[in-house]
Amino acid sequence: MESSSKWSVCCALVIALAAGLPGCLAAGAAAAGAGTGVYLTSRGAESIVEGSVADVERRARAVFDAEGIPVSGSQIENSGDKREIKGTKGDLDITVSMERQGAQTTKTEVSARKNIAVWDKDYAQELLGKIVKQK
Repeated sequence: MESSSKWSVCCALVIALAAGLPGCLAAGAAAAGAGTGVYLTSRGAESIVEGSVADVERRARAVFDAEGIPVSGSQIENSGDKREIKGTKGDLDITVSMERQGAQTTKTEVSARKNIAVWDKDYAQELLGKIVKQK
């Protein structure tokens, strides 16, 4: 096989393998979010959650209660279209930010910060998964 053919085959193989990765990651994220895509961010996890902002806040507060996270602060902006709750569990500062995205969907982001530079993305993803599943 000549050099340019080997190069073409190699490139095609790399592209095929790389194309499969996002699907695997998305599948794992969807499983974590009970049918809703849960995506890792630089500080935690986010998803578009079915339900109004008020409904998602109620669910987040129920998850906080179940996880033993006392609510230490909350904020409401834009006539309730944007909300945030905060709490602490052990050495983690937990924040859930919610913003209306449509008539019945809410962009929800969860972060679990240990310190200024360290975030527990796994726990944030776990909490968001529980918010999504909460009824």
